[in-house]
Amino acid sequence: MKNSKLFTPIAFTLMLLASLTNEAQEFQPLDKSPMDVASFPSSYKISDKTVKVTYSRPQLKGRALSKLAPAGKVWRTGANEAAQITFYKPMMAGKTLIKPGTYSLFTIPGEKEWTMIINSEINLWGAYYYNQKYDVATMQATITKGETEAFSIAFTEVDNGIQMHLGWGPVIATTNFTNVVK
Repeated sequence: MKNSKLFTPIAFTLMLLASLTNEAQEFQPLDKSPMDVASFPSSYKISDKTVKVTYSRPQLKGRALSKLAPAGKVWRTGANEAAQITFYKPMMAGKTLIKPGTYSLFTIPGEKEWTMIINSEINLWGAYYYNQKYDVATMQATITKGETEAFSIAFTEVDNGIQMHLGWGPVIATTNFTNVVK
């Protein structure tokens, strides 16, 4: 009888410990290409955004940009999942109207200019499932010299719109989005 009274608290304690270890979370280590966000306006204190890009930031680490984002090939615009760009207001990309919504952002690097692609498919891993038939807009980006170890995106305000700058290694690619006049 004494053993049965002792057994109940010990059994309960062991079951409790077993259930706690089964429920413990295993968190992934920090990603080698961490996710980041660039937006316009860039201040986190301003909630009325025009555009926001969510992307992963690979680093060169001694590798050539031409190996990581080859010229003439569709690139995911960062690492891991394809970058996603959200427009909160209607914008023009060249002569194409981009309605508010979330899109994938792809890039085709080139020697003298890069092509930026806004695509309606989202939640894609890399550019492996890129399908041109879902392109909403394409526009050219001018190239200037830069020096950025980690892939970066930034926005600046210009007359009647914004510029998006993609910088990585020796390249800064810049394209424009124009405000829609109502």
